[in-house]
Amino acid sequence: MVVFTDGACSGNPGPGGWGAVMTCGAHRKEISGGEPLTTNNRMELTAAIMALEALTRPARVAMHTDSNYVKGGVTSWLAGWKRNGWRTADKKPVKNAELWLRLEAAAAPHEVEWRWVKGHAGNELNERADELARLGMAPFKPGRAR
Repeated sequence: MVVFTDGACSGNPGPGGWGAVMTCGAHRKEISGGEPLTTNNRMELTAAIMALEALTRPARVAMHTDSNYVKGGVTSWLAGWKRNGWRTADKKPVKNAELWLRLEAAAAPHEVEWRWVKGHAGNELNERADELARLGMAPFKPGRAR
């Protein structure tokens, strides 16, 4: 399973969206959504969460994100945050702790390899995930009829 995720925000905080492109062989699934008031980091996390939660059985997943926050958090910082009672190295509460817990739970049944990819660099699936994130955000932008 190959997954590309992205989050977007118009203002930070502001309306936001997330998107994911999931491929397995010839099969492809695209998912997206958004929120009226959020942050870019929350949308980046949500994209990864929603992609992993969409999987119906355990899988080997190559998870691509252009977010250093998501990749660094899941591969380097999460264990320390848990050891420190969800406090950062400078003793402040970890931002988005509930989403980190949800991401950890969503990843648990799978064998996930976290890969960073440069955003806006012409990678077709990363560009599509970005487009899906912007589409997910669109209904929440000011001036849009709901």
